Amino acid sequence: MSILNPDFSVTLKKFGAFDTSMCYNCGNCTAICSLSDTDNSFPRNMIRASVLGLEDKIQRSLDPWNCYYCGECSSTCPREANPGELMMSLRRYLTAAYDWTGLSKKFYTSKIWELVAIVLLATVVLVLFLLYHGPMETTLTEQGGVKLNTFAPWKTIEIGDWIMAGFLSFFLLSNVFNMYRKVILKDKSVKVPLKLYFTELWKLIFHFATQWQFKKCSTEEENPDNKKKSVTYWIMHWLLMSGYVTLFVLIVGFLEWFQTDEIHNWWHPQRLLGYYATFGLTAGIIYFTAIRLKKNNEKSKFSHYTDWTFLILLFLTTISGILVHIFRINGMPNPTYYMYVFHLMVLFPMLMIEVPFSKWSHLAYRPFSIYFNSLKNAAKK
Repeated sequence: MSILNPDFSVTLKKFGAFDTSMCYNCGNCTAICSLSDTDNSFPRNMIRASVLGLEDKIQRSLDPWNCYYCGECSSTCPREANPGELMMSLRRYLTAAYDWTGLSKKFYTSKIWELVAIVLLATVVLVLFLLYHGPMETTLTEQGGVKLNTFAPWKTIEIGDWIMAGFLSFFLLSNVFNMYRKVILKDKSVKVPLKLYFTELWKLIFHFATQWQFKKCSTEEENPDNKKKSVTYWIMHWLLMSGYVTLFVLIVGFLEWFQTDEIHNWWHPQRLLGYYATFGLTAGIIYFTAIRLKKNNEKSKFSHYTDWTFLILLFLTTISGILVHIFRINGMPNPTYYMYVFHLMVLFPMLMIEVPFSKWSHLAYRPFSIYFNSLKNAAKK
């Protein structure tokens, strides 16, 4: 039996939701949603649960993650209750509910907390460089490039990368386990056989790699304009995600190969992969910044401050990385060293905050939601 929390609407507003009492439960939002079906009927049931304060029901539900925010429900709502933004707020709320450290809640409900965390982590990187950096060589390599590995040896940076990756993995995966505990283990209506965890695993991998649900969102034939916007959104989201993942893998797994003082030809795989990652990140940043500034569709009309923090950190990380590359291959030692330090001062807090506790964590929760949903449906059948 669900326990009512009469103050839940107040709590939810801290995560960006609007007045849930505007909804009079007509069901139009569910009827028009291209992703809603008999197994996952949303957003109507989530709106109702939010109005009634059924907090434990919401925490057990996967519906907020199954919504990919095409905005069609909000644009056609007769009461302008904005169900799409409510579902977005519920995703922020659930990110905080899964996080056992409590940091997600602090970052999502307090600008000061997020700003202080960014400054603190950036300061840690700066202090470490001031204490332990190598010689700032002004002599160049045989190809005319900067000796970056003399200033910041890749072996030392790699150790830091692995420590960071370990922290990120621990916090993110432990939060995903909390999600699993709430939606699978606490659901007494279904018991998932062990073999299903393996037979349904491909869906987790497929949806993480392709972000396919973004393409399916709002693809009704009678709305060709919405279909075009949906496909564009999916492509740009995939470019951003794949660019980030590519760069993360290169930095954490192949730094010896990626951070080299040797200047390769532009067609070398090292540079091509770096250029692809840069292109994906840059294209995504420009696109998502533009739609948030223009506010020309439902999903970009309302921006939480964490949306802008994420884009700003990502922009500074990308542009500083581009400048490091330009300075290095053109034989500019001091600008290379200073920009490299600034690059890591932005990159480190972005990863440590956004991956386990904020926006980037959605890259894990969404495919895991599809996976858990498949487990439950397969178990019932």
